[in-house]
Amino acid sequence: MFPVSRFCRQSVVLRRWARRYAHTESNAGPKTASFGFKTVKEEEKEDLVKNVFDSVATSYDLMNDATSFGVHRLWKDEFVSSLNPGKKGPMKCIDVAGGTGDIALRILDHAREKFADRETTVEVVDINGQMLGEGYKRFKKTMYHNTPQVSFHEANAQALPEAHFQDNTYDLYTIAFGIRNCTSIPSVLEEAYRVLKPGGTFACLEFSKVNNPLMSMLYDQYSFSVIPLLGTILAGDRDSYQYLVESIRKFPPQPEFAKMIRDAGFTTGKDEDGGAWVDLWGGIACIHKGVKV
Repeated sequence: MFPVSRFCRQSVVLRRWARRYAHTESNAGPKTASFGFKTVKEEEKEDLVKNVFDSVATSYDLMNDATSFGVHRLWKDEFVSSLNPGKKGPMKCIDVAGGTGDIALRILDHAREKFADRETTVEVVDINGQMLGEGYKRFKKTMYHNTPQVSFHEANAQALPEAHFQDNTYDLYTIAFGIRNCTSIPSVLEEAYRVLKPGGTFACLEFSKVNNPLMSMLYDQYSFSVIPLLGTILAGDRDSYQYLVESIRKFPPQPEFAKMIRDAGFTTGKDEDGGAWVDLWGGIACIHKGVKV
């Protein structure tokens, strides 16, 4: 088993090098990234996204409830239930782009309530300090506050500081409704692969592609007309919610994202609903999983 794992790690390193070399050779000009429907310089996107989440941090949960009619809570419940933390004993988890702490809290509650597990830990990581502040306030109201079970760290998902986030450390890596906001999705996936233990699970909950044409049309009409309006009314910020709607449309469809997960070194199920991914509400949201070999 060890030689196979070592070979796979070497293959991943070679793929990373080849991709970076090809990118360098084929792009003489400045690198660009999408910011919603806009194209911006790659180095500008991080600050632009930070400004969005600085703006929406205090109203983030309220807006999620309003724009999804509370359905996002059901999706997050299903996401964590599908991972079943605690079933195989205490786990060391990292929840990335998890500033408000709602996934981390669900993981700890599930492990405690289902399996009487009070040893599972979650490290909550977010690039945005204000979002982390909201999560910290949430956890101050829980039994997990000031315990070793939860901690908060400001860090970039694309380059987690290796001194703290060491190789082969975590049993479970989760990222919910966050990876589409990162400048380089492949870099995030590579970091996830690096910090997970062999046999560890990468799990992503993200908005995705609606496959039913009628449902897709209705969803687009709602997204582009109602959500920015709610952003204006409830958060006083139309532009940030316009970006968030646009960022969903720029995220890769299910088969393409599943391939990106495999390119980072993970194994997945077949390229179909119920295999490499599980569609929620017709693909409005989607759960992707991969296992580090």
